[in-house]
Amino acid sequence: MGVPETRPWLDRYETGQPADLDVERSTMTDLWHDSVRRAPDRDAIRYFDAAITVSELDDMADALAVALGERGVSRGGRVAVYLQNVPQFVITLLAVWKLGAVAVSVNPMNKHRELFTLLTDSGATTLVCLEGLYDTARDVVGETEVRLVITTSELEYQTRDDPRAFGEARRGTPEGAEDMSELIEHGRGRAPRPVDVDPDDVAILTYTSGTTGPPKGAMNTHRNVAFNAHTYQRWCHVGEDDVVLGVAPLFHITGLIGHIAVALLNPCPLVLTHRFDTGVVAEAVAEHRASFTIGSITVFIALMNSSEVRSEQMSTLTRIYSGGAPIPPSTVQRFRERFGHYVHNFYGLTETNSPALGVPFGSHAPVDPRSGALSVGVPIYNTIARIVDDEGAELPVGEVGEIVTSGPQVVPGYWGNPEETARAMPRGRLHTGDVGYMDDDGWFYLVDRKKDQINASGYKVWPREVEDVLYEHPAVREAAVVGAVDPYRGETVRAFVSLRDDHHADQAELIEFCEQRMAAYKYPREVLVLDELPKTMTGKILRRELRSHQSGERERLDRA
Repeated sequence: MGVPETRPWLDRYETGQPADLDVERSTMTDLWHDSVRRAPDRDAIRYFDAAITVSELDDMADALAVALGERGVSRGGRVAVYLQNVPQFVITLLAVWKLGAVAVSVNPMNKHRELFTLLTDSGATTLVCLEGLYDTARDVVGETEVRLVITTSELEYQTRDDPRAFGEARRGTPEGAEDMSELIEHGRGRAPRPVDVDPDDVAILTYTSGTTGPPKGAMNTHRNVAFNAHTYQRWCHVGEDDVVLGVAPLFHITGLIGHIAVALLNPCPLVLTHRFDTGVVAEAVAEHRASFTIGSITVFIALMNSSEVRSEQMSTLTRIYSGGAPIPPSTVQRFRERFGHYVHNFYGLTETNSPALGVPFGSHAPVDPRSGALSVGVPIYNTIARIVDDEGAELPVGEVGEIVTSGPQVVPGYWGNPEETARAMPRGRLHTGDVGYMDDDGWFYLVDRKKDQINASGYKVWPREVEDVLYEHPAVREAAVVGAVDPYRGETVRAFVSLRDDHHADQAELIEFCEQRMAAYKYPREVLVLDELPKTMTGKILRRELRSHQSGERERLDRA
């Protein structure tokens, strides 16, 4: 069943387009040119003690585009971007778009095999990377179509030496690479020849994590990116007077759209800190008076539990969204008690260019009284969400099934992979692989990933429900639940937790805590503690690593 027609919460939100701009028919270069025209002297990027204005950013992107064009990058060509959260990421992205080329977003944590896979699949001919990542790149590029490697340093554009952010980084262009700053100087004062970019041209290739097979390149078009940049602007009330805090990795779809694209659209300053450190981030919020951010819930858990972070440092950060992983209601409450701000939910995937569902800013997501789950929101503008069964038939309100979504933000397919496109997106409807349900008022609730369901003696257990209960315990900082092989029940429920500083709980206490709150087949029979749970760079807890966790590598909660 689709979303009910009566949605009174949307009456409070303006849904019209800007008077002089039709975002769904625009490219990101159109939006950026409009921003340069309107606010050339406004800060576009703030990076420690450096600030780059809109016009300066445009000039650097022009210069780099000229240099790239002279080295053979043209419309439709692929340029891989292998960088952390540094200004050069934004400069490169704009330069690539000015040429009508395609940016290939690469996780800077990727090693040889992963980097080879992405470069080979995308057919990238140029790679832009940090100097510290060049050793990995050098061993790979000779086996790919890459002919040009451009390096840059995280120390560029700033003079503040903070070991928390930069470690032992040093400047120096490796042999066999060209230096980005030199290329920008070479092209300074020149602009590339204008290219007629279509809204349906691919702007970015973003690769899925590959949890269900090899990574697939989602073809994020200019139309997709522009639409959801506009969504962030209007849905989250992010305007030209705001300051965007870049806590999500820029290579990830959340950082690309929820940080870069919305900041370019307004335009408004984007605050970058190279990599995530709670103390550095809190100082950046206070110094730059950051007002909006989106990140994984683990980011906000880390800030909430850090002794370095003071409440007054976070006072301006009033617009907070989280996506990428379910949020326990108890975590939202604790964050609000600590900092006074509510964390709003967004739900989306790489294939939806970030949000497809969300909690309207200023609203509080309902908690389902039956499951205790916090709603992930309602469909955003022009978006349809459905709950379907295994045969694709729509299910009634309240019944659990797969979330299927369609709208202007859904990508047209996977790069060079028509078979996977047809499987995941029949008739343009994205089958997310996530299981959830919808209530009578049109609010959606995420249950879990289909593949993560545990079958204990024939009873279905969703890890998310057990994790939410564990998060209610005052000692638990993070929790993850997986199925473990059991000779009698087939599978049993195993939990992994990390504890908050200065808190303690033994295994028996946590099992009893869950047993008192859950059906007998659901509560965990084993609880194991780790100092930190394994995560992706975007903050998602890696259940697959926990499933293969060896007994010799773990420490039991009931240790002496």
